[in-house]
Amino acid sequence: MKRPVVWAHRGASGYLPENTLEAFQKAVDMGADGIELDIHKTKDGQLVVIHDEKIDRTSDGTGYVKDYTLEELRRYNYNATMPDSCSHANIPTMREVFELIKPTKLSINIEIKTGIVFYEGIEEDIVALTKEYDMEDRVIYSSFNHYSIMKIKEIDPEAKTGFLYMDGTLDMPEYGQKHGVNALHPALYNVQYPNYVEDCHNRGLAINTWTVNSKKYMKMACDMGLDGIITNYPDVALEIVDDYKWD
Repeated sequence: MKRPVVWAHRGASGYLPENTLEAFQKAVDMGADGIELDIHKTKDGQLVVIHDEKIDRTSDGTGYVKDYTLEELRRYNYNATMPDSCSHANIPTMREVFELIKPTKLSINIEIKTGIVFYEGIEEDIVALTKEYDMEDRVIYSSFNHYSIMKIKEIDPEAKTGFLYMDGTLDMPEYGQKHGVNALHPALYNVQYPNYVEDCHNRGLAINTWTVNSKKYMKMACDMGLDGIITNYPDVALEIVDDYKWD
């Protein structure tokens, strides 16, 4: 077994508002191996980092991301998930995140949010932007919309990809191998299927699980030989994995 990668879920979102430059910088400062984030597309074609299709939960505004230009989205404060930790936060563009992460050693797990809104050209846009920043070797694309992942593979056959899912079936490792992805990204409870970890690894698939926020389950992820831990508390996960007795 090898040490799992620790990805800061929406940045160090246990400490600062999720999917903000402040949360991503916190993850960098904590020594995370990478960050995980979510992308949508604005009315004027900008790739922005936010989890939901609507801005209601994370900002003081309302409505769908797709119905706003970037300039319009920037009128709101995106600190709603943790207002006491940060007086103001902008919605970041993906370009701004690349600018922040490029000088570091961190990787980026980019979740393409096309489960509800099928943003035209979002797959082409994110691949082009990743290439512009020469970050192909440090990015993995994931999505609950597996059609988007297959589009990524068509655009760039060398791209690293993973299938996100919540309630899978016994044949998920076979399914992942069939479609040529590099990893499966299951909710933590899905790793309990008999022989799941062994089957994935035998098929050349990494297992990056979410969202692991307790020490008990972080240690379990190490015990099971999972490849990636996606967590709101990267500092806690780093403490667990770095103290673990690896073979």
